[in-house]
Amino acid sequence: MALDDTPASRLPKRLAWLLALLLTLLAVPPALAHKPSDSYLTLRVDETEIHGQWDIALRDLDYAIGLDDDQDGAITWRELRSHHTDIASYALARLALSADGQACPTRAVEHLVDDHSDGAYAVLRFTAACPGAAKVLTADYRLFFDVDPQHRGLLRLEHGGETRTAIFSAAAPLQRLELAEANPIRQFIDYTAHGVWHIWVGFDHLLFLISLLLPAVLIRVDRSWTGAERFRDAFWDVVKVVTAFTLAHSITLSLAALDVVQLPSRWIESAIAASVILAALNNLVVMAGASRWLFAFAFGLIHGFGFASVLADLGLPHNALLRALVAFNVGVELGQLAVVAVFLPLAWALRNQWIYRQGILAGGSLLVIALASIWLIERAFDLKLVA
Repeated sequence: MALDDTPASRLPKRLAWLLALLLTLLAVPPALAHKPSDSYLTLRVDETEIHGQWDIALRDLDYAIGLDDDQDGAITWRELRSHHTDIASYALARLALSADGQACPTRAVEHLVDDHSDGAYAVLRFTAACPGAAKVLTADYRLFFDVDPQHRGLLRLEHGGETRTAIFSAAAPLQRLELAEANPIRQFIDYTAHGVWHIWVGFDHLLFLISLLLPAVLIRVDRSWTGAERFRDAFWDVVKVVTAFTLAHSITLSLAALDVVQLPSRWIESAIAASVILAALNNLVVMAGASRWLFAFAFGLIHGFGFASVLADLGLPHNALLRALVAFNVGVELGQLAVVAVFLPLAWALRNQWIYRQGILAGGSLLVIALASIWLIERAFDLKLVA
């Protein structure tokens, strides 16, 4: 009997390859970089003068202009100090500020060094003189885009006691910021966008969640997986896992952002990597079963501290702290729900296919375990195993 090769019969196979590709795309970027390349730019506008502070990762500067003169794998303060002029020239040549269309020339005034959650950063303080008090500040940001298209610049603008935020990327290197009284709605939207962006580039958070969701469209029968019979059951399984994860990370995100609880970043990042390993391992050696939502809640508490470290780097406006915190958390949830909305229909359509149970669930979980194991070693022992 001839095999059915109609377009309808080929659709599940195409969906399977699409879901496998999505999982691979999530898994591969973390293998290429320990953390997305970010810099943190703060601009404080005072009449005709702008006071700036730019935190730039030493690893990124070393790659771009070379800081490790003796090539011993460690950048000393002496080496960094000898390159202060190079750092200022390189960075400020890639930032153009203007007020109402008139250029505001920049000048470096101080060099420091600071630690962020992902390592040491050079701190460049500078001033920019504008022709007059501006109504609109324009920032043209080009740092590292030529060597790392995934780089982002996180902008914090302070003016008149108000705070605005923005994200520079290779696709959006230009930001026009009105120096008027802050609009609460605009501020809420800004921080919501930061939350969405972070969950989309936070591959460890996404892989943890997706690893827990992969079995949602399956049931365990005689120690093997088979497709669930009712979509309602799979849907509520997803709802329980996502809700538990959301509640847990919202609790610790709030506690950490409000300085109620603080934990060492290396512990948190290592625990997040371990949670990804356990979530994927659960698909191979079932430990949690139908109670995966408890697993999601327990480790979601750890992930909340990870979200908080990003929010701390971005900065919370003191005059609208609660609004910004809520907006960022809403953004994280919206980004998370967008991923689930793509995942669940595809997974349901493929639940009875061999490629889902063996290729995506088993093979994908093994890939996730391998990658998360690399993260765990790197984070726990402060090593760099992957360039």
